[in-house]
Amino acid sequence: MVYEQYWRKIRRLGNYRFNRYDNWRKRAELIKLSPEARTRLNWLIYYHDVANDNARLTCRHFGLSPKTFYQWKNRFNEANLHSLEDRSKAPLHRRQREYTPLQYVRVIQLRRARLRYGKMKLLALYQNQYPEDTRLTSWKIQCIIKQSGLYYHPVKQARINRKRARSVRCKKITDLQKKPVNGFLVCVDTVVRYVHGHKRYILTAIDRYSKLAFAHMYTTHSSTNARDFLYRLHYLLDGKIENIQTDNGSEFKKNFDLALVKLDIPHYHSRVKTPKDNPQNERFNRTLEEEFIAFGNLTDEVSVFNQRLTEWLVEYNFRRPHQALGYLPPINFHFKYHKVLPMYPSSTPF
Repeated sequence: MVYEQYWRKIRRLGNYRFNRYDNWRKRAELIKLSPEARTRLNWLIYYHDVANDNARLTCRHFGLSPKTFYQWKNRFNEANLHSLEDRSKAPLHRRQREYTPLQYVRVIQLRRARLRYGKMKLLALYQNQYPEDTRLTSWKIQCIIKQSGLYYHPVKQARINRKRARSVRCKKITDLQKKPVNGFLVCVDTVVRYVHGHKRYILTAIDRYSKLAFAHMYTTHSSTNARDFLYRLHYLLDGKIENIQTDNGSEFKKNFDLALVKLDIPHYHSRVKTPKDNPQNERFNRTLEEEFIAFGNLTDEVSVFNQRLTEWLVEYNFRRPHQALGYLPPINFHFKYHKVLPMYPSSTPF
C-alpha cells in the first residue's frame, strides 16, 4: 500500500514537469503576453525542460549572452508572467526646473513688456539687464513662459501644444523597419483641388513595395470619409495590409483610427513637413496630376470623376510600365507574391 502511494506520487511529479510548462504557455495566451515576453518565456522553458538547467547550452541554442539570460532568469516570477515584460526605461528621479524665484519674476516682467519676443531675444535682454546672473538659459525661459501661460494667442498656443503632445504619442514612420513585402506598408495621402469654386479631396494610396495604387474623391476630408477609403482599400488588397502610413491630418484621426483598431492594422505617421518620409505617395500624386487630371478629367461631380478615375487606375495598375519595377505593371509584379482582387472598369464598386 505504501509502495503504491509512493508510485502515484512519482507519476504525479513526472506529469507535473510537463503540465507546469504547458500551463505557462496557456497563461501567457490568456493574459496576452507580448511577443518579446513570450520569447523570454521560451528561453526559460528550454532551460528547465530541455537543457536540464544548463544555462550555457540555453545561451548557445538561442544565441544569447549569459548576462542577458541571467538577467531575465533572476527577474522571472512564475506566479507573475508579466515579470518578463519590458520595464519602463524612464528615470526614477527626473530633473526639476532649476530657475530661482528671482529669475522667474524677472523673466515674467520682460515677457509682459515684450509679449511677441521669443526666448532667445528675451535671453539677450536678460543678460544685458542682469549681467551678474549667468546661469539663466533659453530653456529655463521657455519653461517659465510655459508655466505662466504668457502667450500672445493663448488659445491658439494651447491648440498647438495639444497637437505637439499628440504627435509625441504617435508612432513615427522612422520607427518602422521596412521590409520588401507586398502589403507590408501602404501609404495614404490627401490631394486637395478646387473645381469651379468647390473644394474636392482626393484620397490616394500606394503599396510602398509593389506600387499598386488606388484613389477616390470625396466632398469633405472628414475621418468618416477616410474610414470609407480605408475599407475600400482593405477590400481591394484582400485584407493583406500590415501597416498604414499617413501624415498628421485630422482626417486620419477618430473614425479612421477606430477602423484601424478594428482591422488590427498599426498606424504610423510621417514627420511634420517631411515629404521625403512618403516619397512613393508623393510621386503617385504627381503622376495622378500629370497623366489624369491635367488631361481635362477634373470635375466637381464626384460620381463622374470617380468613374473616370477608376478607368485610369486600371490603366495605371494593369498596363502602365513602371521603371522601379523593371518596367512591369504593378499588378504583374504583385501577382508574383500573392493574389489581389481584380479592379474592373466602370462595374467596380469603387
